[in-house]
Amino acid sequence: MLLHTGGRRLHYDLIGPEDGRTILFAHALAADSGMWAEQVPAVLAIGARVLRVDMRGHGGSEPVPGNYSLRELAADIAAVIDALDITSVDFIGLSIGGMIGEALAIHYGAKLSSLMLCESPPAALKNAKEVWAPRMAAARAAGSLEPIADATMERWLTPAFKSRNPMRWRQIRDTVAATSVEAYCGCVHALSHFDFTKELPKLRVPALVLYGEDDKASSHEENERLASLIPGGRFTAFAGARHLPNVEDPVRFNRILTDWLRR
Repeated sequence: MLLHTGGRRLHYDLIGPEDGRTILFAHALAADSGMWAEQVPAVLAIGARVLRVDMRGHGGSEPVPGNYSLRELAADIAAVIDALDITSVDFIGLSIGGMIGEALAIHYGAKLSSLMLCESPPAALKNAKEVWAPRMAAARAAGSLEPIADATMERWLTPAFKSRNPMRWRQIRDTVAATSVEAYCGCVHALSHFDFTKELPKLRVPALVLYGEDDKASSHEENERLASLIPGGRFTAFAGARHLPNVEDPVRFNRILTDWLRR
């Protein structure tokens, strides 16, 4: 489904019972809503409905020229929530999706019932320029994310996952390669220029932070720090996974997710 806002198109899908609570999923950079496919049946099984939103320039959503901020990306999601006349959502975000969740809680907190943030630091990494500049340069030179797709997948999922789920691995890899270069670079700017450490202690929303212990894109320390900054925040380590624990081990991830939502 499409929402036209600000002269552009945002893609979302909403499935499940109309009277069920709404669980909103926000995806990682260079992914799309399809990265949450393994979570949809589990959420529907507890009687809730699923709202997935494609970030600008990802999946079916149009890119926007220039650099982005996390507040702008959060505003996109808030616009979808308002357009659907939803009172509040339980928010699940991973990587930049989790960082957007932090911004959403800070600037649109009344729209949230709870937060589950995965692989998400509370502030930009100190070495963000060193990490992201070569990737952006390669993508811009090629006019495509194709040159960085395989390396991205290596960071996201273990070799064991690729061996046992080659088709799913290929789906996600092709989504990375097809992502808009313009949007990728705009989002990199957003995640490279933020610091929510002063605002997070003011939140009053239940929060769970989950970290895949083999993820090198973030760190145990930064994710645990995020949980500690949010009053009452909980932290759980997820062994045996890299950047996409929800895809790597969906049975275990879904158990944590549904237990959290039931609370």
